[in-house]
Amino acid sequence: MLLETARPAATPSRALTAAQAERVRRIRRTGAYLLLVIATAVFVLPFLWMITTSLKSDAENLAFPPEFLPSSFHVENYARGWSGSLPFNTFLINSVLITALSMLGNLVSCVLPAYAFARLRARAAGVMFALMLATMMIPREITLVPKYIMFANLGWVDTYLPLVVPEFFGVALYIFLLRQFFTTIPQELIDAARIDGASELRILWRVMLPLSKPAIASIMLFSFVGNWNQYLESVIYLRTTDKFTIPLGLAMFSGQYATQYNQMMAVALITLMPILILFFIAQKTFIKGVTLTGIAGR
Repeated sequence: MLLETARPAATPSRALTAAQAERVRRIRRTGAYLLLVIATAVFVLPFLWMITTSLKSDAENLAFPPEFLPSSFHVENYARGWSGSLPFNTFLINSVLITALSMLGNLVSCVLPAYAFARLRARAAGVMFALMLATMMIPREITLVPKYIMFANLGWVDTYLPLVVPEFFGVALYIFLLRQFFTTIPQELIDAARIDGASELRILWRVMLPLSKPAIASIMLFSFVGNWNQYLESVIYLRTTDKFTIPLGLAMFSGQYATQYNQMMAVALITLMPILILFFIAQKTFIKGVTLTGIAGR
């Protein structure tokens, strides 16, 4: 009789515990969504401000306090900014040329050492890999002066060579990411290719690269964004307006007494479109490559 009276009392307790657990899960889920919404708003708000600024009139551009939304949409700012006094068609061609050559240099110079660090055995390989990673801790600004002196002595100032040639000597971050991805590829595939008589370059070309498309896509996207938005080196080495890139052209909107922010934002949106389109096209591959480069166990 005691057992029969005790059993019904335990059931409501369990039901209440399950309901509380479900309530806690819902609260946590709601809090996570709320944080994501807030973080999204923080990142999207500057982009929305750029869009609304590009549609403002010249008077609204200088209004104080500034208003978020324009009273009327001035779409002509895009044509005025792109086809105005600055040759943005020339700037676009220059940026495409520099970015394409730099991406090619990054691909060639990073794949080979990444494969060597991942799959080839050599003395002091770990030390060399650590030294390469140590270069990532050197601020870029420290090397600007010696690099400028070297390129000036070579007569490369006001040419594209200082912007392109260093990209053919490897980037430590890209080598590290590719090396991490290469270590996730099964060693049995490489051993089978070696048994068939394939050279190391053939293994790299026929086995490693086809299986490393996500990592390569990530590296190429990083390289594209970095070189497309390159400003510091461009403003140091380029002197002739016909050789300027898009970031330098955008900086020329800033005048001594006034800045045409509406036209600047309009042109900035136009030049931002290739990055957005490339990211949305390769979004899944990019995320996969970034994810898999961090799960290597060696």
